Amino acid sequence: MQPLAPVAKLPSGLGKPLSGLAESFLNFCRVEKGLASHTISSYRLDLERFNSGLPVPEQQVSAQQLADYVDSMYGAKYSPRSIARHIATLRNYYRFLAREGEVRQDPGEFLASPKQWSTLPKYLNREEVERLLASPDGSKPRGLRDRAMLELLYATGLRVSELCGLELNAVERRMGVLKVIGKGNKQRVVPFGDPAGTALDLYLATGRPKLLKGRASRYLFVTARGTAMTRQTFWTLIRRHGRQAGIFRRLTPHVVRHSFATHLVEGGADLRSVQIMLGHADISTTQVYTHVARRRLREVIDQHHPRA
Repeated sequence: MQPLAPVAKLPSGLGKPLSGLAESFLNFCRVEKGLASHTISSYRLDLERFNSGLPVPEQQVSAQQLADYVDSMYGAKYSPRSIARHIATLRNYYRFLAREGEVRQDPGEFLASPKQWSTLPKYLNREEVERLLASPDGSKPRGLRDRAMLELLYATGLRVSELCGLELNAVERRMGVLKVIGKGNKQRVVPFGDPAGTALDLYLATGRPKLLKGRASRYLFVTARGTAMTRQTFWTLIRRHGRQAGIFRRLTPHVVRHSFATHLVEGGADLRSVQIMLGHADISTTQVYTHVARRRLREVIDQHHPRA
């Protein structure tokens, strides 16, 4: 049995062209499953890497060859998270091929995901959050937009793609909620508080019209060119505001999302409510925040138990 070539770190597009089957799989993920564009891009990159080491047609790959290929990823020094994602891509791909009748038996059925150490998510303390939210210059249109985005991000815990993809009709201002389209094209309703609502009102009344200069856009958050805010641009501006606020460690939108969830649990919110607001499909994903609940229990014992 001829082994698959060891996995290599290839930039996207440098592997062999994908087969028609792989392209059909990506179209299925896009159209039928409604997966986000960056998820499709990750699947494509994984399949390009896989395709670059195939000595046989992909329909003829055995379970042992697939397992050996995954083992080679450890030698290429991929992180457990990257390997787990790559395995998920291959499982989904071969499940698709089996359903389409392209393979007799699914070789990815018993692929084992790597054990990932349960790392605590990075998050800001409340003082750091306040400094971050106060950093945009409210006298300028961009500052009003940035303040509204940061306030809304911390108030709702949205993913950065969800925040940038918000449309005007997603805001139910009277009720103080957002209608959010999340992963898998699933809609959820997320509430936001008065500070975020006030920042949003100021941006919509003054900042957004000045940025658009008479142009039309269905998107809530826009750039000076009148286009929708992108994830990449927002990553850049949140780091800039972080530095202005004296937060010099690696600051990302996801850190603010973690801060939202952590502070909710610190305040006594149950994990099921946090799961719904974050848009997690499985409660196990939300359970990483139980470290906060455990710490809170420790504080309760220390403060109130007579033999603490």
